[in-house]
Amino acid sequence: MAQNDFDTRHLETLDRDLGRFSNLETATAYVSRPLVAPGVALAFVLLAGLGAMVAFGDTSNTLIVVMAAIFGAYMALNIGANDVANNMGPAVGANALTMGGAIAIAAVFETAGALIAGGDVVGTISRGIIAPESIGTPAVFVWAMMAALLSSALWVNLATWIGAPVSTTHSVVGGVMGAGIAAAGFGAVNWPTMGTIAASWVVSPLLGGLIAAGFLWFIKARIIYRHDKIAAARVWVPVLVGIMAGAFTAYLALKGLSKVVKVSFGHSLLIGAVLGLVVWLVMIPVIRRQSRGLENRNKSLKVLFGIPLVVSAALLSFAHGANDVANAVGPLAAIVQASASGSLTEAVSIPLWVMLIGAFGLSFGLFLFGPKLIRMVGSQITKLNPMRAYCVALSAALTVIVASWLGLPVSSTHIAVGAIFGVGFFREWDAERRLRAAQGSVPERPRLGPEERSRRKLVRRSHVMTIAAAWIVTVPAAAALSAVLFLALRQIGG
Repeated sequence: MAQNDFDTRHLETLDRDLGRFSNLETATAYVSRPLVAPGVALAFVLLAGLGAMVAFGDTSNTLIVVMAAIFGAYMALNIGANDVANNMGPAVGANALTMGGAIAIAAVFETAGALIAGGDVVGTISRGIIAPESIGTPAVFVWAMMAALLSSALWVNLATWIGAPVSTTHSVVGGVMGAGIAAAGFGAVNWPTMGTIAASWVVSPLLGGLIAAGFLWFIKARIIYRHDKIAAARVWVPVLVGIMAGAFTAYLALKGLSKVVKVSFGHSLLIGAVLGLVVWLVMIPVIRRQSRGLENRNKSLKVLFGIPLVVSAALLSFAHGANDVANAVGPLAAIVQASASGSLTEAVSIPLWVMLIGAFGLSFGLFLFGPKLIRMVGSQITKLNPMRAYCVALSAALTVIVASWLGLPVSSTHIAVGAIFGVGFFREWDAERRLRAAQGSVPERPRLGPEERSRRKLVRRSHVMTIAAAWIVTVPAAAALSAVLFLALRQIGG
């Protein structure tokens, strides 16, 4: 009997100890989970530095190139975490894609865009903002580009942390400008170029918002508010998908494939028009087949916009990878060129290993840190469904085309977020208009007071203010940080 009591007490003690170990393991896993993503990111950054050491070879400038590769990899991670959300956020917010599906599609198409068609705009980043010959020696130029890389990466990292989608292009431009001013004074900066970039702060979101709101008005007027919604959708959805196909074809020809084949603005529009016509004709029987048996409800219409929305997100990611990889590898490529040749006048070429750092950095940054901004862009500014998200995606392509025709530089971030604002504010205006019409037809219905009207707002004002403030301060903040970092780096480097 005594032995049995001893065994029982022993087993109870053992169970308690095992329970404590189990709780300890659970707590350790919970605490360490947030450290996984930074750990993987750190490993990627160090691997990029190691790859640069192997690729560049053993020279007197190897350490500088390794540092630049580490900063470039860090910047690429931040671009993936912040910028890619603009392409995938609307599709995820509209439930056309799951978070995992969006990350997988974006990773594939961002990498493909960067490797296949990327690098054509590197010259603007590395030489269009400041004149390299005005800076002086190649060593000073290298430190300036290094400061630009690090300052822009730090700023984008901060913006991602506070949940503000900012333009990574403007961050790099500000970084290059600040380092150039610190190195050679205000005369080194190409101020006309900076003026057009500042103008794009206003042009990008306004154009994006107006185009997105215009298409949402068209969808509501021609499909949603019709008595027979399905019949209207059979007529107009093929037209809308054809417009999207044509717009994205022209968009990719203008911005995504310029490295592979040179296409003029007129030719890109012609190619887009032809493909858009073909897609319209192909989609007529497809939409008719998809719409069979659907109920005459708004919910049924979402099915018809799902696939076009997914395709548009993939194409936006390809074009983004082709263009915005330069934000990470532009200064890095300039550093490699100056370190290898000692010349500031030669055209900047991009080694394959530099492009790989940019391409894979975009994908890793999206996978590790992107979901936060994807959720914010997709669902926290205003509520999106497939029709509204379609308007946002189409607006991104059309705005770039219109801006190219006008000769204006635009930001993909500002376009996408501006389009979401445009959709949300149009919904508010439309709801207010319909409410006034309903109140006019029913005189006894009480009118809403100011507090109730404020509660019914469809766009979260706090996000509007946060994002607008982040946009305004991006260039000066990145410039100021870059100037400080340049002075520090030059002191350290001698």
